[in-house]
Amino acid sequence: MKNVVSIERLSHSYPPAHRQKEARQALKDITFSVGEGKIFCLLGPNGSGKSTLFKILSTLIQPQSGSVKILDLDIAAKAQKIRERIGVVFQSPSLDKKLTAGENLLHQGHLYGLRGAALEHRTVEMLTKVGVLDRRNDIVETLSGGIQRRVELAKSLLHKPALLLLDEPSTGLDPGARREFETYLRELRDKDGATILLTTHILDEAEQCDSIAIFDQGNLVALGSPSDLKKEIGGDVISITSQSASALAEEIKKRFGDKLSLLDNTIHIERENGHEFIPQLVQAFPGQIDSITLSKPTLEDVFIRKTGHKFWAEGGNE
Repeated sequence: MKNVVSIERLSHSYPPAHRQKEARQALKDITFSVGEGKIFCLLGPNGSGKSTLFKILSTLIQPQSGSVKILDLDIAAKAQKIRERIGVVFQSPSLDKKLTAGENLLHQGHLYGLRGAALEHRTVEMLTKVGVLDRRNDIVETLSGGIQRRVELAKSLLHKPALLLLDEPSTGLDPGARREFETYLRELRDKDGATILLTTHILDEAEQCDSIAIFDQGNLVALGSPSDLKKEIGGDVISITSQSASALAEEIKKRFGDKLSLLDNTIHIERENGHEFIPQLVQAFPGQIDSITLSKPTLEDVFIRKTGHKFWAEGGNE
């Protein structure tokens, strides 16, 4: 499979902020690739480094060290060529709200050298593809958030990019609109062979992607498909709450020898056939357990295993 994005040993730091003595390293020796025709997700909480990486991939900032290639073009040397071949939807809306949906695409087309019949054809094609051709002459500010996001997508696809970059694409969308947007991205992949790279902090959104790179504090801590990452956990996840969680965790370790983690006064245990182990726990520690639940591994469980803290336990500006 051809790689559309190739990143090797990428690092990036920001100068010291006010009253700070040291630079803040936003990315630390990152290496991974994105295959053609895939939906690839950069997943992480605020401060994880994913927004810095998105800025580099969209050519807004230059990488400080390491190698970044998009479509076999070095991003440091061929930024302008790359801009001609990528489509970008930023987290903040970029539509002119005082213009119609069609007028927004008209001006976008002019930026890429499209004119006349060719531009008209592409405008109709893209607005039809995202299901908003009937809203072409509506002023953007009168459109719902979900419809505006679709117009943004049509705008980014107007010049037939080889790579589509989406920064927090579901921002401002209600759950229904978010599901519709995710369905459309899968259609772009399946019908048009599009390669899509998106950032998100929403675990459910990441589940819908083909591959995920999980970031934490500038580090790439996990890489793979959602199913493969969850298989690394193995078995079930048992969560236990107790008024004396720390003491109970030590007792469970001594009695059963299980590897466990204690986060926010909740004990997490990874174990095969968890439903068979729960009765043993309840019988072994009567009166010490307030609640006990059993679940299949989630991406948050993967994050906890890789980092030692919950997904939203730490964060900051990227």
